[in-house]
Amino acid sequence: MSGGHFCQIARAHWGAPLPDWIEALALACDATSQAKIARRLGRSGALISGVLRASYPGDMRAIEELVRGHLLAGTASCPALGVVPLHECRVWMTKARAFQNTNALRVRMYRACHRCPRFVKGESDEG
Repeated sequence: MSGGHFCQIARAHWGAPLPDWIEALALACDATSQAKIARRLGRSGALISGVLRASYPGDMRAIEELVRGHLLAGTASCPALGVVPLHECRVWMTKARAFQNTNALRVRMYRACHRCPRFVKGESDEG
């Protein structure tokens, strides 16, 4: 792996070899900026910094799925929607933690998420 400043930070804190999703995150930050990648993921720059430094205390799996969905084209098989990007699956799982009868799709997704093996009730999605 080559790379600039963020790749060096990741290697210093994660060791070698880097997990593929950490490498993708560091390379994306090097290609644009940490702030731009944070906005793209819908998270803060401080969170991205913590992840690259292996010091983020929150749900690292949730961040991994955001990175895989946004930067690595990772997908999940949804019982209601078919194949969706991982980050979209994560959004629906978060919404499905509480039932809201705001529209038919929200009700449909609540039911689908609760039948899905990926769904973990009460799981934190801090990021």
